Amino acid sequence: MDLSKRREEILDRFHACATCRHFQPVKEKKGMRYLCSRLQYETKPDYQFRCWNPKEQVVQLMKKKLGELEEE
Repeated sequence: MDLSKRREEILDRFHACATCRHFQPVKEKKGMRYLCSRLQYETKPDYQFRCWNPKEQVVQLMKKKLGELEEE
């Protein structure tokens, strides 16, 4: 597998609402609800949108994984 394909796979693995800065889990009596503060509607942790803005800890982890890929 070529390097760009592997890079894309790594980024895609992290790309989800649950890793976004705007993701807000809300605990209710009926269970959990997940909201996007940017889009102003309900979402799910594994959904993906093009407006994705990863949390800082996710950015650092992606950099680490991409760095390991480049060292191979």
